[in-house]
Amino acid sequence: MKKTFKYILLPLAILVFSACNPLELEEIVDPNNPSLGSVANNATREQVQFVLTGLESAHRGYVTNISQAWNTFGREIWYLNASDPRFQTDWLGQAGRVPDRAYFGFGATGGGSWATPYQAIKQADVLINAANGSQLLSDAEKKAVSGFAKMIQGYQFMIPANFVYENGIRIDVKDPLNPGPFVKYEEALTYIKSVLDAANQDLSAAGTGNFPLRLTPGFTGFNTIDGLRKVNQAILARLNAYRKDWQGVLSALNGSFMDLAGNLNAGPAHPFSGPPDGFNPLFYVPNAAVNTIIVVHPSVLADATPGDTRVAKKFLQRTTPVLVTTDATPLTGTHQDARWASNTSPIPFIRNEELILLKAEAHANLNQTAEAVATINIIRNAAGIGNYTGETTTAALINEILYQRRYSLWAEPWGHRWIDARRYDKLSEIPTSFDKGTIFKQFPHPQAEVNWDLYKVR
Repeated sequence: MKKTFKYILLPLAILVFSACNPLELEEIVDPNNPSLGSVANNATREQVQFVLTGLESAHRGYVTNISQAWNTFGREIWYLNASDPRFQTDWLGQAGRVPDRAYFGFGATGGGSWATPYQAIKQADVLINAANGSQLLSDAEKKAVSGFAKMIQGYQFMIPANFVYENGIRIDVKDPLNPGPFVKYEEALTYIKSVLDAANQDLSAAGTGNFPLRLTPGFTGFNTIDGLRKVNQAILARLNAYRKDWQGVLSALNGSFMDLAGNLNAGPAHPFSGPPDGFNPLFYVPNAAVNTIIVVHPSVLADATPGDTRVAKKFLQRTTPVLVTTDATPLTGTHQDARWASNTSPIPFIRNEELILLKAEAHANLNQTAEAVATINIIRNAAGIGNYTGETTTAALINEILYQRRYSLWAEPWGHRWIDARRYDKLSEIPTSFDKGTIFKQFPHPQAEVNWDLYKVR
């Protein structure tokens, strides 16, 4: 499907977030495409399709920023950029640099960690309204579209929530000119669960069979109602781990696409097909003579278990290391990302391997030792390092699971290690000796959010 994202965002009436308020929608009239009003009122199937495809494009908007930045915070990678040292000095917290409201790399609106997820959330609202207002979709088809949109919303809300953490996020953004207040992290997670539960209810009411509209190749194997419900439950399992609802993790996994004997890489993905679509932003030509590149953090290489097949599969040792000098210390990247075959390789956004690790984590926290060890061994044996033989206390098992997550989920577009270390109060265990930097716990709200609350019309 080479024209996967030809209609990026809203071709019918592109939604642009203003520099002052990332929740404010502004209609740009395009005489070649339908108006926003026509989509909201009795949209055709193709108009709803345009909005749906736009939502899939918006859904992947976070990938570049979070892959580079959050994985730097967790010291899974360095994003070396000789043209602008701030990607090293600021992102690594060198020389006393700390996040502020205009933190470099996120801009006044928070970039891919803040404004972009909210764009996707609002795009999903437009899709729900377009589907529900159409007389050409059956009730079951409307439920299918609504369920899909809410699933994406649940996923996207978790991004700003984990970015600002204890500072809280807005969950009431239905009215972009009058968004609700910030709510604490725990309240936000509870709300996100309600969104994912609503998605499951809508999909359940959509009947069976194929999804009624065209999904991109990223949902190949999941483009049925049942398949989407399994994806939704997988996302819920990740959320429930953040909520420390361990029985909820297991329940969600039981309804997901988890397969203990299946392909660890199975799962939905963000596709890239090249012009008029984009390229995989994480792909770098092997051994290319560049000074801007994602490289493997030295601690990841140093701490790897001998014989771990994940090392050879994911890390390519460069013929010529990349060296960037910063204010604090020179940084040398000896290995680059080897996960992507080409610049059109899809990027998974949740995989079977993560689900299996979530199962192990839930069992460990529920003191179900035998089940935890058995599940850990699935991952260890897949990596060629044999069964687990360490202590079986809860603390020891969690340490083992976090270690396996570090290599199984390395540098995925979610910043797993940064979030995992914070979840278990282990941020101090992330090494900074290689870059003489600082580990951040969370970020403040972008300055634009503060300005909006100060100056918005009441």
